[in-house]
Amino acid sequence: MMRSGNPALKESTFLDLGSGAVVSRDGGAMTLNGTINKTGILLLLTVLTAAFSWNQALGPDGLPAPGFAVYMWGGAIGGLVLALITVFKKTWSPVTAPLYALVEGFFLGAISAVYNAQFGGIVMQAVMLTFGILFALLFAYRSGLIKATENFKLGVVAATGGIALVYLASIALGFFGIKIPLIHESGLVGIGFSLFVVVIASLNLVLDFDFIETGVEQGAPKYMEWYGAFGLMVTLVWLYLELLRLLSKLQSRD
Repeated sequence: MMRSGNPALKESTFLDLGSGAVVSRDGGAMTLNGTINKTGILLLLTVLTAAFSWNQALGPDGLPAPGFAVYMWGGAIGGLVLALITVFKKTWSPVTAPLYALVEGFFLGAISAVYNAQFGGIVMQAVMLTFGILFALLFAYRSGLIKATENFKLGVVAATGGIALVYLASIALGFFGIKIPLIHESGLVGIGFSLFVVVIASLNLVLDFDFIETGVEQGAPKYMEWYGAFGLMVTLVWLYLELLRLLSKLQSRD
């Protein structure tokens, strides 16, 4: 049984395609190199729009510019909508995945500019850590140092679900002016919570690698290269944002 903490790469993603429908009539089967190339394209698209919104997000005084909310909330909501469409309409992923990357880039660029204005250099640190973790875990997975066993998958999925519940509760309580104490602060508990979330987000990459590899082995349709790249992007965006939170808490203590 396949599991992934990433909602885009859920248990039935490849299983519900069936074994006969895989090598498609319209262009062959999913390959690992193809998925890697698609991931690179999505990353490039994200960087392009992120760079644009970064330059537009802040005014000369370093404060958010008038259009800041458009880039941040428009990117966040648009990215969520496109992500949901991609999850439920996998065959549309060759179109929706690049659109998701472009829209998400606006959000990431805007929020990154704000973090960097408060904590100089934090964005470059978060980017380097994100890709460092990605390549380190990819090496560990390919070399067999980390194996995505069923118990490993179950543990990561359970932890991911727990984190999601905490965040949902935090958002819901926020509407009533109630904050969950400590976890969003820069104290030891807040830093410990962020560090835990970063670890779980990182381990989700291992599940994503395993899930994509399984799709390749099962000969999933060619469009699943885009879908697999999209799922990996979702985890990378989550990891990057959590690293920003962790680093900001650490720098707040200086």
